Amino acid sequence: MREETVNDILNRLMNGELSEYYVNVGEFMDFRQVLVKRKDFKHFRGIAQRNGDVLYQYLKEPRS
Repeated sequence: MREETVNDILNRLMNGELSEYYVNVGEFMDFRQVLVKRKDFKHFRGIAQRNGDVLYQYLKEPRS
C-alpha cells in the first residue's frame, strides 16, 4: 500500500468522510508505518479483528 493512499484514507477518517476503515493483515504493516509518523497518531483507534485484520476509527479525543 502506497504512503499517499494511506494518508488519503487517514485524512478521510479524520475529516469524517469515513467512519471506519478495514485493513487486512497483508496491508497492516504498510498502513501502520505511515500511521505512526502522523502527529495525530493517538486519535486513531485500531480494533483487532479475526485473522490479524484491524478496523481503524478516528477519535475526537486522543487516546492515552
